Amino acid sequence: MTSSRPALVVTGARGLVGQALARHHDIVPLPRGDSPFSRDGSTGEVHDDGRSIAAVVHLAGAPIADGRWTDARRQVIRDSRVVGTRGLADWLKQRAQRPSVFVSASAVGFYGDRRDDHLTETSPGGRGFLAEVCRDWEDAARVAAEAGIRVVHIRLGVVLSTRGGSLAKMLPAFRLGGGGPLGSGQQWFPWIHEDDVARAILHVIRTPSISGPVNLVAPEAIRQRDFARALGGVLGRPAVMPAPALALRAAFGRGLADELLLASHRVSPEVLQHAGFSFSHPRLGEALAHLLDGS
Repeated sequence: MTSSRPALVVTGARGLVGQALARHHDIVPLPRGDSPFSRDGSTGEVHDDGRSIAAVVHLAGAPIADGRWTDARRQVIRDSRVVGTRGLADWLKQRAQRPSVFVSASAVGFYGDRRDDHLTETSPGGRGFLAEVCRDWEDAARVAAEAGIRVVHIRLGVVLSTRGGSLAKMLPAFRLGGGGPLGSGQQWFPWIHEDDVARAILHVIRTPSISGPVNLVAPEAIRQRDFARALGGVLGRPAVMPAPALALRAAFGRGLADELLLASHRVSPEVLQHAGFSFSHPRLGEALAHLLDGS
C-alpha cells in the first residue's frame, strides 16, 4: 500500500548522504531490485507502483575510491552514474504525475584540478576522467529538464562524517599519531559537514528559484595540510606524517591519486549563500569538534 502523501524518493539511500538525509526528513528509498517500487541497477529502468512523488534525490553511484581505476573500473564508475541518471530522467518524463524537482548528485570533480583558481557554479568544467564523468552525469538529467521538471545538480565536496567516507578512513591513522597531509598538502580541500549536506539538499528542494549546479561545500576554504592540522588538533595528536605523492600513486594508481587525493578544488557555495542558506557548521574546527565529540 502506498501513502497518499507525496514522497521524497531517494536512490542510494543507504549511502553516507542518503543516511544523513533520512535523519533530517522522511524519505522513501528507491532501491535496486525487482520489487514493486525499485530500479534496475544496470539499465536505470524503474518499477513504478504509481505513488505520488514530490521530489526525487538521486545519490546512487559506484564508489570511486574503492580500488585502482582500471579500464573496467572506470566503465563501472561512469555507467553507474550516467546510465542510472538517464534511466531515472526518462522515467520521470514518462510519469503522469511528475515531481516538482529532480536533485541529481554530481561532484566538485567537475572542475578538475584547478590549483588556486576560485571556482563557483559558473566556472567551466575541467579535464580528466572525473571531470568528464561529472559532465556526462549532469547531462544525463537533461531529459527531465526538457520535460519541465526543475533539475538541480548538487556538486558534492568531501562529506565529513564518522559514519563513513574520507574522515572515517583517516581517523585510525590520526588517532595513532600517524596522520598528516596528502602530498604537499597545498591543494584546496572542499569539505562539508554531513548535517549541512542534508539541510542543503532540503533547502534546494524547497527553493523553486534554484536550478542547475549547486556547490555543496562549506564556505571556509581550507588547504589539505590545514585540514590535517585541524584534525590532529581536535584529536590531540600530531599530524606531521605526510603521505608523499609518489607513495599515493604507487598505492592507489596515478589516476585515482592525482584526481581524487591530490587535486585542488577551491570551491565556493555561491548559489546556496545567495539563496539564503545558513550553514550550521561553517568552520572546520567546530565541525570536526562536533563530529568527534568524545573521541
